[in-house]
Amino acid sequence: MVALAMALGSADGAGGKAERIRELFSRLAPRYDLLNRLLSLGLDRLWRAEAAREALTGSPASVLDVATGTGDLAFALKRRAPGTGVTGIDFAEPMLTLAREKAARGGLEVEFLLADGSALPFEEGRFGAVTVAYGLRNFADVGAGLVEFYRVLAPGGRLVVLEFTDPGPGPLGRLVSLYCRTVLPAIGGALSGRGDDYAYLPASIEAFASAPGLAEQICGAGFRNVRFRRQGPGISTLHLGDRPL
Repeated sequence: MVALAMALGSADGAGGKAERIRELFSRLAPRYDLLNRLLSLGLDRLWRAEAAREALTGSPASVLDVATGTGDLAFALKRRAPGTGVTGIDFAEPMLTLAREKAARGGLEVEFLLADGSALPFEEGRFGAVTVAYGLRNFADVGAGLVEFYRVLAPGGRLVVLEFTDPGPGPLGRLVSLYCRTVLPAIGGALSGRGDDYAYLPASIEAFASAPGLAEQICGAGFRNVRFRRQGPGISTLHLGDRPL
């Protein structure tokens, strides 16, 4: 099915895709953390820790975590830099409910707000760093999101993007692809009874830009010193970019 209809895109445009993605992740919220463990082969915590280190390199006073989900990257940031203000936003309220519960259990002061990453409710230059982990490919308009990230970053601020990416055509890549296409939907379907929801995740990776392609998009939004490196078996990629001074 052509990457699940290009990962839920259709003729009704960006607005329709955004609403379908919101509904999907609202349903997935109770099992979202498990999903990340499955899709990353259990390595996503290490990859988020690496992203947090990069985001905090310049000791920013405040960090915005976009598409925060249940807050894992926001919490990694806060634990590493307790004095830094961390705000997490997501457009699926069930995700934020779980994130707030986790924050309360862990005694972590992170602000969680309902907001769309393509239309951020913050003034220009508000944050010293912007992060997004495994959420950018779900944007109805990736370019619009990148422009917004640039807008709310202070001059000299850093963008950190973690994203699942196609690991490539080699033997390891084929093995990871087989796992994502067959094992992950089967496990997810057994756990939830909705195998189609879990089929979206590998399809969205297939439909998304390559790592070099995403780097080009980040450059196109105005960022400089854009670079990326692959993590683990190549299923995750860390992209970095800076807003010029």
